[in-house]
Amino acid sequence: MNLKKITKVLSLSVVTALLGAVAVGCTGDDGQSNTGEGGLSGTVQVRGSDTLVNMSQALAEEFMDKHPNVSVAVTGGGSGTGISALINGTADMSNSSRDIKESEIADIKEKTGKDVAEYTIALDGLGFIVHKDSPIDALTMEQLKGIYTGKITNWSEVGGPDQRITALARETSSGTHVFVKEFILDNEEYRPDALLQTSSATIAKEVETNQAAIGYVGMGYLTDKVKTLSVKKTEESAPVFPTNEAVKDGSYPVSRPLHVYAAGELEGAAKAFMDFMLSTEGQKIIGEMEFVPIK
Repeated sequence: MNLKKITKVLSLSVVTALLGAVAVGCTGDDGQSNTGEGGLSGTVQVRGSDTLVNMSQALAEEFMDKHPNVSVAVTGGGSGTGISALINGTADMSNSSRDIKESEIADIKEKTGKDVAEYTIALDGLGFIVHKDSPIDALTMEQLKGIYTGKITNWSEVGGPDQRITALARETSSGTHVFVKEFILDNEEYRPDALLQTSSATIAKEVETNQAAIGYVGMGYLTDKVKTLSVKKTEESAPVFPTNEAVKDGSYPVSRPLHVYAAGELEGAAKAFMDFMLSTEGQKIIGEMEFVPIK
């Protein structure tokens, strides 16, 4: 298609529409768009998981550098918030650190008339963190359950000092909150005195200064400002840290996929953004953000 000749007889708006159509259909072998600079336009609204928000923003910034006529707006608020936005039609894509619920699938189908499309973009090992000076190095899955259900209330019960445990958790709209409840607590309720935090960053910040605290964050929020605990499946198991290798091979007990959901198959700029996330370049950015690429 000779675009220079087309522009002599067609208006700019028609040319833009044609370019948008080309952008949807032309992707490279690694999933990247071949449209070139300025060949794609539109706005993409991404909402959801705070675990994914920094990673998603980094991907969006690189994608927009390549496609200056596309705006990708990324906001957090929790996986549940993102899925609610899909139901209400106020988001194109929902980042989620948990699996979508059957009831949510049904709501999206009812409100939009479309089936849910699921894309897995990365893997994550949920890290449990304590103060740098804590003598605790490892906990079992059963001990983590005991701490977060309130059956274990003092660090002395797991080999630490005589000090009441301050358990930090995400708020109820968070996919990570739901994941911990289902995967670690076996759907028992969180302890009533758990301090619910608005983001992974606020949990990490609190643990930095609170010697009695324990919290959980995605791998992208693990830093040397706190101590990351190793986790044991059972008392007899070897302790395992949340590393890329341990998450990939399944030896780290608290691993999970990170998803993006949409109402129906993605199209246009949203599809191109997804293709970029799954491309070699996008997966490299995911690795640089300390999550585990799937490719």
